[in-house]
Amino acid sequence: MLQSKTRALLIVDVQNDFCPGGNLAVPGGDKIVPIINELINSAHYDLVIATKDWHPEQHGSFASAHPGKEAFEMGELGGKPQMMWPDHCIQNTEGAQFHPALEVTNVDFIQLKGEDPSVDSYSAFRDNDENRKTGLDAYLDAERVTDLDVCGLATDYCVKFTALDAKSMLPNLNVRFISDASRGITAEGIAAAIDEMQAAGIAAIHSTEIVR
Repeated sequence: MLQSKTRALLIVDVQNDFCPGGNLAVPGGDKIVPIINELINSAHYDLVIATKDWHPEQHGSFASAHPGKEAFEMGELGGKPQMMWPDHCIQNTEGAQFHPALEVTNVDFIQLKGEDPSVDSYSAFRDNDENRKTGLDAYLDAERVTDLDVCGLATDYCVKFTALDAKSMLPNLNVRFISDASRGITAEGIAAAIDEMQAAGIAAIHSTEIVR
């Protein structure tokens, strides 16, 4: 008897600070919201998960936490190289909230990340030092998810690392990247991220392959 599939949609960091007008805006970040809403409301998915960057004030990845450093300079955090970011997605601020048009009432589970001030967390599954997991892998396993589609912001950072960790931490999971429901920071970064995901066995698809 064939095991039935459990399909999940994982929406990464569609938050005000990553959309136009936010402190760390991804170009066109708001343009994906209608596409994601269509996916959320489709009959395709059994489970919808959304993630939030959820930083405390003075998070170690913020340039403001390092005197003399400017945003988008390379610095150090926990003994490792770290991009210094503008303050963004600070807990309980407007910037950390989901984009107001995102239909979150139909989201089944929200995964917070980036809460430890001593380490950044691009992936929704674990911190960048790979020492502490968020528990999302256990959640997907408990829900018997077999197929995971990943989209959101930004392709060349949090989306990429989330998709790669989904594939490496849950090897039996079929993981896909929804390209038109995602936006990235640079064209070069997006292309490199897609190449890296495809090399890991993650297919890049268009939302029209799901919602016709």
